[in-house]
Parts: sequence; structure tokens; C-alpha cells
Amino acid sequence: MPPPQEAALDHLVVAGATLAQAIEYVAELTGAVPRPGGQHVVMGTHNALVKLGDRLFLELIAIDPTLPPPGRPRWFDLDDVKMQVALAERPRLVHWVARSPDLARTLAAAGYDPGPVHPMTRGDYRWRITIPGDGRRPGEGVLPTLIQWDVAAHPADTLPNAGVAMVELAASHPDPKAIRAALATIGLPDAVRVTFGSPARLAAMLRTPRGLVTL
Repeated sequence: MPPPQEAALDHLVVAGATLAQAIEYVAELTGAVPRPGGQHVVMGTHNALVKLGDRLFLELIAIDPTLPPPGRPRWFDLDDVKMQVALAERPRLVHWVARSPDLARTLAAAGYDPGPVHPMTRGDYRWRITIPGDGRRPGEGVLPTLIQWDVAAHPADTLPNAGVAMVELAASHPDPKAIRAALATIGLPDAVRVTFGSPARLAAMLRTPRGLVTL
């Protein structure tokens, strides 16, 4: 099966020890105030959003202390002790999510395991997203989670233009060749500039009201 041709970067994920901490960090860095998103009850998290472009946004996410534990590992390594120690220092860009118009086809072609598909809803939004059973990020965060929006509306559509735009997404990984090959299987060979580095790391350059900044 040939790789999908219509997959696209959907959103970047910045995690914080708390959502308030993540909002303050992004606002100070970019000059843009994130908008409240909502809760992910099945994952025990909540979020806020910043528009980055047409159908592209920055998601700020954290464990929601008002929700009960989900009874399974939360997504994006949020239950990992090392991750929690790192986030206590400061919020971090931890992951990215790629959008597919045909998730089943993208998964069939994928050269890595992004985890099983979970249907989700919130308000008017319905989507399907891959979440590994252990909550780990594919490729230590360098390979994307996959999503398909099952409604015409997209979260970025209603976000205000805060003057923040995506410039480049880059990553380092101990095995960059394998990462590049995996990205090619989902039709995104050029979505991320991947170089050698250990440990794995993701970085995004943004154009903001405060100039060029790096997450």
C-alpha cells in the first residue's frame, strides 16, 4: 500500500505540571494568551489552545486535579515520573499530532505502532485518536500521534489569530534514519527536520508578537 498523501501536521503538544503554569509560560514566551479548551474526562486532563495557522494549533495540556484518575495511563507520558520532574521545572514541547483524512489507511501504511484508536467527543467535536496502552509517546515524542476529525469543524477554526505562526518543527533522535523512514510511511517525510541526538528531543520555532521563539 502506498503511503497516504494527505496527512498533515495538526497540532503541537506542550505539557505542564499544571495548566496554569503552561498558560503563563506560553503567554510570556509568545505574547499570546492561550484560550481555554476543555476537559478530556477519559484521560483525566484539560487543555488550552493557541492558533498557529490554518487548521493548526498549539495545545497546552496538563493533568486536571478536578477529574478522577482515568484508570489507565494518561496520554503523552503525563504519568511518567521523569516527565513530571521535567515539567515541574518548566512546561515543555513534548509531542505532535498528525491529522489524516483516512485514519485506517494511514495506520495500515504506518511503519511504527502509534497505539490503538480511541473515539472521543467534546461538545460539537468528534474525533478518533491513537493512544498507546501504556500512555507512552511514539518515538519518545518524535513520531506523531495520529488523529482523524469526524466533523467538518476543527478547533483552530474558531481560535483568534494571535499573531503566532509555525515556522519549523525539528527533532533529534538516537536513530534519525529510522524516524525519517517511519515518517515517510505516513506520508510526512518532510514534516520534521530530524537529526542525530540523544536523548530524543522536539523543538518548534514560532513567529510571534515577541519575535522568533523556540519551544
